Amino acid sequence: MDFPPDPRPDDVAWPQPEWPPPHELRGEHITLTQFVAADAPELFAALDHDPCWAHVAGRPANPQVYAATMSELPDRGRWPWVIRTRRPLGQAPAGAVVGTSSYFELSLHDARLEIGHTIYSPAVWATEVNPEAKLLLLGWAFDHGFGRVQLKTDIRNHRSQRAIAGLGAAYEGVLRRYQRRDDGTVRDSVLFSVTAEDWPDVRVRLQERVRSS
Repeated sequence: MDFPPDPRPDDVAWPQPEWPPPHELRGEHITLTQFVAADAPELFAALDHDPCWAHVAGRPANPQVYAATMSELPDRGRWPWVIRTRRPLGQAPAGAVVGTSSYFELSLHDARLEIGHTIYSPAVWATEVNPEAKLLLLGWAFDHGFGRVQLKTDIRNHRSQRAIAGLGAAYEGVLRRYQRRDDGTVRDSVLFSVTAEDWPDVRVRLQERVRSS
């Protein structure tokens, strides 16, 4: 077996990243705010479509359940964001709640985290929303000392895999039998990452995606 070479043989100590993130991340087309219970009715309505939950576990039964579940997440190591439009995008008007994403799998000691649990309303699929949301979330992480951000998706979710690869994230492999779906089956998860060394090129790529969408 040929073992991979060390990509950073002259590595130096990595600084401690900053945490927590601010309440709001503002882009040209969207704003991300950390979830509060009052967001639940709009977010539930925006995502109350079967395609939104086809590859995501934990579909809520109603806004009250969603509010309770989402409000508990920071205590369990997940920090959800609510995504709103700043202007009309796709079929969504300005000011609409159109999705959610989260920071989780946080390791400050190792300067890494994950972005995931990302769901968008079909009204804004194939718009500026996803590339700018990733630009804001990745940008804050790398600008504040993180060295690695990873992303995972269901092996059956080809649309999500294409979207993540299109961001410029590196494919790292498949985590076999990794996570249970709502129907009781256990999914394989496809793993991608962006590192601090990758980030300058990925940032430019995302900025171009946002401008050209």
